Amino acid sequence: MTSGGLTECLRKTFVTLDQIKEITRTYPTPFHLYDEKGIRENASKLKEAFAWNKGYREYFAVKATPNPFILNILKDYDCGCDCSSLTELMMADRLDFDGKSIMFSSNDTPAEEFAYADKVGAIINLDDITHIDFLEKTIGRIPETISCRYNPGGYFKLGNSIMDNPGDSKYGMTHEQIIEAFKILKSKGAKNFGIHAFLASNTVTNEYYPALARILFELAVELHEKTGADIKFINLSGGIGIPYTPDKEPNDISVIGANVHKVYDEVLTANGMGDVAIYTELGRFMLAPYGCLVTKAIHEKHTYKEYIGVDACAANLMRPAMYGAYHHITVAGKENAPCDHKYDITGSLCENNDKFAIDRMLPKIDMGDYLIIHDTGAHGFSMGYNYNGRLRSSELLLKEDGSVQMIRRAETPKDYFATFDFTDIFKGIE
Repeated sequence: MTSGGLTECLRKTFVTLDQIKEITRTYPTPFHLYDEKGIRENASKLKEAFAWNKGYREYFAVKATPNPFILNILKDYDCGCDCSSLTELMMADRLDFDGKSIMFSSNDTPAEEFAYADKVGAIINLDDITHIDFLEKTIGRIPETISCRYNPGGYFKLGNSIMDNPGDSKYGMTHEQIIEAFKILKSKGAKNFGIHAFLASNTVTNEYYPALARILFELAVELHEKTGADIKFINLSGGIGIPYTPDKEPNDISVIGANVHKVYDEVLTANGMGDVAIYTELGRFMLAPYGCLVTKAIHEKHTYKEYIGVDACAANLMRPAMYGAYHHITVAGKENAPCDHKYDITGSLCENNDKFAIDRMLPKIDMGDYLIIHDTGAHGFSMGYNYNGRLRSSELLLKEDGSVQMIRRAETPKDYFATFDFTDIFKGIE
């Protein structure tokens, strides 16, 4: 893309300037907005891509977008919940997801969380071999259905684009440990086994899932041969990413599903294990492109650089400040204008990294313009926080019929002060 050229601005949005103006009559900026139509279409495509596997299920990573309205949409497509904390388990239970629809994948897990997971009948995915004794002491037994997380160690490299370092990750068991874990679990009464692994994050390639699948499928055959364990499911976890930058092409989930199918037949079916269910736990792929943060330009500053201050900040979207992550920005109503101005787009926190974009080429921004920050549907609102006493914004759902529903209200000062014991001092605060 040429610097300052029109192509740098072009990125399709699911909401128009006219719609934003109508929304802000009721809901002030900033707010996170989700596209129901896009979410439903994507969930349907994922389910179709793995329809070849009789037991397939997507366990949506609740941590990505922990909103009951979103979870209920995904429930329409037989999605379950992947939970990693007590409150996520509580949310899934309150939404009437049955135990088989809840996967509890946690690490450094407190005893009360294992106890609650067992109470609601969730499938427990053990992160470490030492957790076997810890779980047994906590709930008094080993569940009949249990899963273990695998970490192959070393480096995981795929082509020239992806390299991750499982050996430096705190998650999962070594090869020797998972074999021993299956033997111990079986001796303690486990009957139905699962395997889980996560090797790379936000991969924008159709090759990642098939490569991971081969590793896990071959491990499953080995575990079955060496321990006699009845392996019921293999959880490919997450890792399928999205193209945050406009120069990348999105993954093709139908191609990914077909290539996993090919590996499945080559490894599992060929070894008499063609009845193993495939699970996924996608968060970013499921939701990120179908959410955006809408914010308004409220200040401009001309010093050593050109700054545009907006009414959102890192408390609303942490990724750029925390990781230097790129999120595309569209100036609503100026989609066809040339990107001939260089700006830093900043929030109001007392931290210099509170910037949504640095040296970004955009159309001329006028005060009152609405900026659409793309791909915030996952790990956007959920990573929000209250530094500087800033309050988290509302979450809105753009429904298929064009109407808008508030699915989480904005925080108020009363929420911020609610956990203090001396609440009388703040009496009357709204």
